[in-house]
Amino acid sequence: MLPGKRGAGEAEAESGIGNVSVKKNRVESGSGSVVVGKDRELVMAPDSNADVAIDEDLHSRQLAVYGRETMRRLFGAHILISGLQGLGVEVAKNIILAGVKSVTLHDTGNVELWDLSAQFYLTEEDVGKNRALACVDKLKELNTAVDVTASTGEITEKMLSAHQVVVFTDIALDKAVEIDDFCHHHDPPIAFIKADIRGVFGSVFCDFGPSFTVTDVDGEEPYSGILASISNENPASVTCVDDERLECQDGDLVTFTEVHGMAELNDGRPRRIKGTRPFSFLLEEDTTEYGAYEKGGIVTQVKLPKVLRFQPLREALSNPGEFLLSDFAKFDRAPLLHLAFQALDAFRAEAGHFPAPASESDAAKLVDIAHRINEANSSEQKLDTIDNNIVKLLGSGSRAVLSPMAAMFGGIVGQEIVKACSGKFHPLYQFFYFDSVESLPAEPLTPEDVKPLNSRYDAQIAVFGSELQQMLQEANVFLVGAGALGCEFLKNLALMGVSCGPNGKLTVTDDDVIEKSNLSRQFLFRDWNIGQAKSTVASTAATAINSSFRAFALQNRVSPNTENVFDDAFWEGLDIVVNALDNVNARLYIDSRCVYFQKPLLESGTLGTKCNTQVVIPHLTENYGASRDPPEKQAPMCTVHSFPHNIDHCLTWARSEFEGLLEKTPAEANAFLSKPDEYKNAMTSAGDAQARELLERVVECLVTERCLTFEECISWARTKFEDYFANRVKQLTYTFPEDSTTSTGLPFWSAPKRFPEPLQFTSSDPSYLSFVAAAAILRATAYNVSIPSWALDARLLAAAVDRVKLSDFAPKQGVNIVTDDKATSVTSSSMDDESQIGQLIKTLDEGVKSLPHGFKMNPVTFEKDDDTNYHMDLIAGLANMRARNYSIPEVDKLKAKFIAGRIIPAIATTTAMATGLVCLELYKALLGHNVERYRNTFANLALPLFSMAEPVPPKAFSHRDLKWSIWDRWVITGDLTLKELLAWFEAKGLTAYSISCGQALLYNNIFPKHKDRLDKKVADLAKDVAKLDIPPNRRHLDLVVACEDDEGEDLDVPLVSICFR
Repeated sequence: MLPGKRGAGEAEAESGIGNVSVKKNRVESGSGSVVVGKDRELVMAPDSNADVAIDEDLHSRQLAVYGRETMRRLFGAHILISGLQGLGVEVAKNIILAGVKSVTLHDTGNVELWDLSAQFYLTEEDVGKNRALACVDKLKELNTAVDVTASTGEITEKMLSAHQVVVFTDIALDKAVEIDDFCHHHDPPIAFIKADIRGVFGSVFCDFGPSFTVTDVDGEEPYSGILASISNENPASVTCVDDERLECQDGDLVTFTEVHGMAELNDGRPRRIKGTRPFSFLLEEDTTEYGAYEKGGIVTQVKLPKVLRFQPLREALSNPGEFLLSDFAKFDRAPLLHLAFQALDAFRAEAGHFPAPASESDAAKLVDIAHRINEANSSEQKLDTIDNNIVKLLGSGSRAVLSPMAAMFGGIVGQEIVKACSGKFHPLYQFFYFDSVESLPAEPLTPEDVKPLNSRYDAQIAVFGSELQQMLQEANVFLVGAGALGCEFLKNLALMGVSCGPNGKLTVTDDDVIEKSNLSRQFLFRDWNIGQAKSTVASTAATAINSSFRAFALQNRVSPNTENVFDDAFWEGLDIVVNALDNVNARLYIDSRCVYFQKPLLESGTLGTKCNTQVVIPHLTENYGASRDPPEKQAPMCTVHSFPHNIDHCLTWARSEFEGLLEKTPAEANAFLSKPDEYKNAMTSAGDAQARELLERVVECLVTERCLTFEECISWARTKFEDYFANRVKQLTYTFPEDSTTSTGLPFWSAPKRFPEPLQFTSSDPSYLSFVAAAAILRATAYNVSIPSWALDARLLAAAVDRVKLSDFAPKQGVNIVTDDKATSVTSSSMDDESQIGQLIKTLDEGVKSLPHGFKMNPVTFEKDDDTNYHMDLIAGLANMRARNYSIPEVDKLKAKFIAGRIIPAIATTTAMATGLVCLELYKALLGHNVERYRNTFANLALPLFSMAEPVPPKAFSHRDLKWSIWDRWVITGDLTLKELLAWFEAKGLTAYSISCGQALLYNNIFPKHKDRLDKKVADLAKDVAKLDIPPNRRHLDLVVACEDDEGEDLDVPLVSICFR
């Protein structure tokens, strides 16, 4: 088993509860076989016969991206990284967090002060030491399951042969060609990656051998659809129900299952499709002689492997093929950079050094070399024109490795390593060039501007000049979030020198604490930090990277409730805001604050291998909230409760039942027990179906289904199985038999509905027994009942379950089962809700008399990230048994965790790349660039795909000679009356018909009584009507005004601020 991140000698705490042995709340079976638990899910390491368990608590977010097979292959991979400057250490960090078998850090050079611009594991004290040796111990801390070693000698063939992937981040071109030749022709081939960062320019080359198989080109789940019809034609027309769009493309292969009538399609053979549309396609097959389609059927995409044939670097240099583009505004940039990087290598070989920053003579030599190489190229590769300025810019900053570029390319290269090890996702094929010349100062730099100051920022100064460096150091920055994105941002900003001057300040806030699952991505945290505040630990770790970093940590959530903390003075003092959030509502609130206070906002987000970045600049771009993704489609209530047709529906129902049975109902029981009279009065006053249902659950919990022993918990669990998976299905199919029709005469059980079958319980089925075990243990936990050591012994548990006596069930007539897709509740009202509530209260009063004094329930709150608490065992059991009812494919516990736990897939590589892209925009924001130089980005490392575009300008409004956007605010000075405020609008040709302050309506012209307010001060109305508490130090209040123009048309006007003091 892979070692966890626990230090040597530490043991899991054990405690005794009755006759139970508990490790981290997990029952240990004394004998027999274990019926639930992660011990059943083992994978085999590729280079060993030993069983290797995946630590799902640690790697859950990464598993959601890669899956077990890819993780298994990663666990057996040996990686060599040569060159431990900024890019090399970024790559090492990302793959060590991912969990490979071993990483060899190779570097023959010594630390220079220059390296500290991007190498976060080096300090001033390391200058003069070997780079690999100086950082190896810190990299080991990231994941103790990875064998991390340092090498300081020359690269040998023996060393190369010991690794599956080799990465070189600072190597001469001729040497790279020599090494790649060896790797390409090695048996088996060794994946070779060459990556370089030269100022704001970067390049990557990949060679994974003469024949490399990609098992999954995009990482997306194969799409599937429920069939509605298939024609007997050539080609056949296939239509699916409009439940969910088919993400299919012409040429895809699909298979068919469960087709009634046209059974010829159920043979499992992949078939090609064309003419694809959102809910239909043409099948390239003649079905005229097939049976007529009757009903049912599922179509599923088949994903086939893809074989790539890489060229060695020697051949690819002169025949590079298509370049991977990042910015379509620079369509012709990649061929130029392909030439320029070769020229730079030739310059370095001839001169023995990089071109000096802002050196005209060195720039001229580099340009000459570029032209010379171009003239020698074949006609196919020869460029018609060369942009000499781009070549000069490359040369000027070529010695510098910048932190944002290292973060971005560290993510890209790290992901390519994963692809090379696993075959998961499409590799970069084969060259990628990138530049961010838009980040550079608008005016050319002089030798004086880039003169080194003998500081850790000299590399950055060589690219941007000392003036921008001063601006960075004196910046007042607000970083919202200290999770995965936040840790990467803090590292980048510390290396860049942001807020490192005497007047600089960075405030980072996060109200969350560190959990084990964070450690696979949030690299500033260690296992001994679990339970501590993220912002405090992260800011302390970032200060260790740069001791001058002035980071101040808070644990407040930024929201309307904390505007006393993040007050006007706080926002007004900021230079820029950086979001590192994981939910849309928080982003929208920060966006609204940035719009109000006119502050630039740098926004980013990740989802698995995908990321997006957005730049929000006052008056130049639209704000974050100007465009929103459509809401996620929710399954109708009746589908989830009675007519599921996919595993997501089953898991949604399972989590709802879990929370209802084990958290909400016990909490409701405690609410009654704490204040019984108040609770009963509230239920009586309500007198509705909801109150009745709540009381029914409390009565069940405390009276009719109360458990005193573990045997009673087993009986309850077994009864629940029968109720959920047998009796309810029998009632459903009694109410709606298989041949039922709708009011229009159509079959009731038509797609997407699936006709269910009741389950017949048997204790010999491990999945049935696992369900009962998990349900009984959690029921016992809710009642504080001792759990015996035999609870997980399959033989003893089965015997106890078989002793449970069940009542006979007979379906009832007249049962109302909700079938309306628009219904929001499955609870129906009745005429006698009030009388039933009265009877329930009597039953409750009588039943609780037997409760021990001070009795309280123990509500079980769902926690997805603790694999020892049986929560996911029960939810997966509930979902899979329900899936079995409806013949829906079942899922393992890990997949169930992803769906029911709503786990957002996340990996370190994507996070690093996103923050690097954002920090390149930070340079621009502080320099005050025009909008054409900013870039919003969408990227998908799986494909790989990069799509960069200029930000969209804000929507403009106008009226007469007035022009405004969301960034504008109309400020009116004076302690105005309401009548004076209306007159101010009238003077501009606008009729203000409604004025609001906060949630309160101060004035609307349709209400006659509001005319009485016309002579009152607006500030007084805000205090009296809106109950606005205006602090003594605040001089203004804000109003939302609805206006009509001269023609009576509504017009969106800016926020209005009244400066009344």
